[in-house]
Amino acid sequence: MKTIKIKADTTIEILQDIQAAIGGHIKDNWGEHHLIVNNSSAKGTIRFIPFDHGVSLLHYDLTCFEEITLEIKATDFNPIRFIYNMEDTFKHSFGVDKKEKAVEQFHSIIFTNKTNGINCLTFPEGAKIEMNIIQIIRTKFLKKRTTNIASLNEKLYEVFVDTDHDHRFSHYGSLNLKMADYVNAIKKIKSKGMVRLLKIESRVYEVLTMHIQQHNLVYQGVPLPTSLIKRELKIIRKLGKSISKHPSYAYSLEELSSESGLSQAKLQDGFKFLYNRTVTEYIRHIRLETSRELIKTTDLNISQIVYTIGFTSRSYFSKIFKDKYGITPYEYKKQLFIPVAV
Repeated sequence: MKTIKIKADTTIEILQDIQAAIGGHIKDNWGEHHLIVNNSSAKGTIRFIPFDHGVSLLHYDLTCFEEITLEIKATDFNPIRFIYNMEDTFKHSFGVDKKEKAVEQFHSIIFTNKTNGINCLTFPEGAKIEMNIIQIIRTKFLKKRTTNIASLNEKLYEVFVDTDHDHRFSHYGSLNLKMADYVNAIKKIKSKGMVRLLKIESRVYEVLTMHIQQHNLVYQGVPLPTSLIKRELKIIRKLGKSISKHPSYAYSLEELSSESGLSQAKLQDGFKFLYNRTVTEYIRHIRLETSRELIKTTDLNISQIVYTIGFTSRSYFSKIFKDKYGITPYEYKKQLFIPVAV
């Protein structure tokens, strides 16, 4: 078991404290900082990206070869942390009481502490840890022109305005599979330089919005709008990912029900909950999104694209494409290749 004591005044110092304890090297690239580790303690990376107004992103992607506990002291640098757990279960506790609470896969936690308090995150031996952590320094964030914390619910409002760090706060979120897709979208951004950072920052605010919305629902006592249990929702998310990878397959509700072991009614409930669409609407959405990408990135003509994504009628494809995007596929393709005046 290894305990890493962190007393940092900046996020980059968190990386440096972890590096001092478990080794590795820090690599800087276009405003991103990566701690890369590959030894007997752990293997993987921790990425840190700072943004304006006291907002930053930490993304842990580590396999722990021994139990590791981060003891993070709440110095003057004492952000609110919004954590979403993508992989194995870890535990959170405050040093004052050491009452550990598990944060399972696809669950979240929001927490902050009193000045000089201790925040503990414990990762078990052999665990695959992937966490998305959004940190907000309140004094800086409240100076942002577009910040309107008055729209927050009473509890989060109290946390944000506690700039003297007089109060301890934690909120453990319920299962949220939608947030996983938003976190994955951050990982898939391929741009470079300033464009990449701007795209990542916009996605970070989308994830932050989901944290706040989920807290609002719990605070208001709104139950999850689905009859499915966690295991069944995970099955449906796996189906959704499979459809997005193979949009041309001739899917049927009966076959998907048989494959998943879930009733057709549960499939419909699950897709509406996760994707705000029926099964048929989701398949059509994926095919249209795929077609748009193919028009942008390949030399396939419209007829070839129609069959590539699993449709048989070009006229039907053109109709639903225009219904969704307000332009025909041919007009969309033509727009992409309009020469730029010099």
